[in-house]
Amino acid sequence: MPKVTLQTIADRLGVSRATVSYAFSRPDQLSEGLRQRILQVADELGYAGPNPTARSLRLGRAGALGLIFTETLAYAFADPYSIGFLQGLATAAEDAGAGLLILPLPHGDRRSETVRDAVVDSFCVMSLPDGHPAMAEVLARKLPVVIVDEPYVPGHPFVGTDEPAAGAAAARHVLELGHRRVGVVMAGLHEDGHTGWSGRERQEGAVFAAMRARRGGYQRACEEAGLDWWGGVPFYEVARNSREAGRRAGHALLGRDPRPTAVLANTDVLALGVLDAAADLGLDVPGELSVVGFSDSAAEEAGLTTVRQARQEIGETAGRLLLSGALLSGAAAGRPAAAEPERLILPHRLIVRATTAPPPPEGRR
Repeated sequence: MPKVTLQTIADRLGVSRATVSYAFSRPDQLSEGLRQRILQVADELGYAGPNPTARSLRLGRAGALGLIFTETLAYAFADPYSIGFLQGLATAAEDAGAGLLILPLPHGDRRSETVRDAVVDSFCVMSLPDGHPAMAEVLARKLPVVIVDEPYVPGHPFVGTDEPAAGAAAARHVLELGHRRVGVVMAGLHEDGHTGWSGRERQEGAVFAAMRARRGGYQRACEEAGLDWWGGVPFYEVARNSREAGRRAGHALLGRDPRPTAVLANTDVLALGVLDAAADLGLDVPGELSVVGFSDSAAEEAGLTTVRQARQEIGETAGRLLLSGALLSGAAAGRPAAAEPERLILPHRLIVRATTAPPPPEGRR
């Protein structure tokens, strides 16, 4: 059958094409009776409405912001930190009457066409690794861009945490309690799927800047306390941020001789897995083992000591920056908006709960 267009409906009713278009896009310009006749004829002819993509091209906007997210959608809606961040970002989008398009790029996915083909007005980039081709594609689109956590790109607004200071706060807490046998478990350093012990090359060469900086904070605090980081702090890397991965890492760390009396985990989810491993081995927490997580996204119920990040506030701040008039007008003129703050570092706080205490007496270790 011939394709039904706005002109087809206009010819049937004996009105102009613009009048038919108003029935869908500017109903306030028509009487209710005329609009209903247009919609009735459209329905009889099987016309569903103007093509949304074509309409966005005519208007010069899509009505949506795009989130570049380096994980799967399933992870985005299961990970406590991601959920909090998405809630904040969605709140800002909803308040502005904009939609949210999530563009997942799981670890190892180097595609850039995901960005190139996205029908959005702006981009929020969350946790891309160094050198990812999608970042170059985002910048090539000349749309407003706000970056969360990593990578830092001068000239574009950035929202995140003081990662070195936050990591140092976590480590310093157990060190000040008297622990000197400290182990570390971390996810999110590389994209290559590695799980196992991690040495200097992998730690310092991590491709995710935020986790590289957080790890650096752990190291700085340990070395300030006199620990030999490279020779005396066992470091276990996992490919996935999951509770089961934390459990396996916990068994690896707690199977060492001498066994660590404190474990630092760079996420709450991994820390909960370490607690599972301690329970498997019959270790008392915090009597025989102290555990510290990170983000305070899945910690309170378990009584986990952690570093609190303002995850929902980070998402909302990024969204409001992205949807601000100054940023949008700057992008429309082909330049970053100089009036926008370039780097927003939101506060973190050590939350001490029931999983940390001084180390046990020497005879009980």
